[in-house]
Amino acid sequence: MAHPFDLIGVGNPIMDFLAPVPESFLAGIAGEKGGMEHVDAIDIARVVERLEVPPAIVPGGAAANATLGATKLGLRTTFLGKIGNDETADAYRANFIAAGGDGSRFKRGALPHGRCLALVTPDSQRTMRTYLGAAVSLRPDEIAAADFHGARHAHVEGYLMFNPDLAEKVMATARAAGCTLSLDLASFEIVNIARDWIFRQLELGVHVVFANEDEARALYQSDEPYDALARRLAAHGGIGAVKIGKDGAWIAHGSDLHRVAPVPARRVLDTTGAGDAWAAGFLYGWLRGAPLHAAGAIGSLVGGESVQHLGPAIPAHKWDEIRLRAQELVSVARPAGAR
Repeated sequence: MAHPFDLIGVGNPIMDFLAPVPESFLAGIAGEKGGMEHVDAIDIARVVERLEVPPAIVPGGAAANATLGATKLGLRTTFLGKIGNDETADAYRANFIAAGGDGSRFKRGALPHGRCLALVTPDSQRTMRTYLGAAVSLRPDEIAAADFHGARHAHVEGYLMFNPDLAEKVMATARAAGCTLSLDLASFEIVNIARDWIFRQLELGVHVVFANEDEARALYQSDEPYDALARRLAAHGGIGAVKIGKDGAWIAHGSDLHRVAPVPARRVLDTTGAGDAWAAGFLYGWLRGAPLHAAGAIGSLVGGESVQHLGPAIPAHKWDEIRLRAQELVSVARPAGAR
């Protein structure tokens, strides 16, 4: 069967508001440093008013970041999520299309477009406060087989688990449409409230699971080594990828285990979206037929570039070099005859 799309991303299309702040700024912000909590638009406005300089504004959202990165690497992509009724929504969709993605599967909501305020401290940690806006109004009955038609692979963000019925409908519909599946666990807060749902999905079949060190430990409630956690993820039948930031990643599948070296960054400005960039690189390599170690190397390549810029967006002038290197890694590593 021919697939017009290599990849469909599914998640919350959010506009990111990015602000560098001193460590002391977080003292007046409820919740844990480095985490993500849902707030309303008024809460975000109040925090923004306290900032010394206006935040930078760039398109974001976990699955959307990964899908956009995969698009810029060369995959044929589309996206399923609900955008708002305002100019922010129009700009968000236009950005995705301009990058080469298909914008026909965005759904339009009646609420303002969702947004996430990422407060970036000097250690490059980001503390996120999110107003989902129109994104959260996506209903299970709006998800149909036609949304996944022609897509080879579906990449789903864990933030959908805040709406269990929606997450369930997305996963079931993608499976019924014949898509392979990847799931990004998103945050340790998500894992803490959705462990049973995650394990049920793993047993039903997920081809790739992405987790960072905190998410993997929260899922298994264990502080065992990261290679062991990757093996535990892979024991469910798919690929387990445990991202460990500046130290690279572990990837496991069956009896295979790979230590993925990081690509050192000249400077680390902001880790916002770095995990999504890693997933973009990995999915590009994996869907192009590269073996796990090469797909992981592409993940490190893209993730290592991402942290050198404010926000999840890598500047346009960097992509030619990244694409060339990613193509080289695929062509050298994949078996003869693989597509």
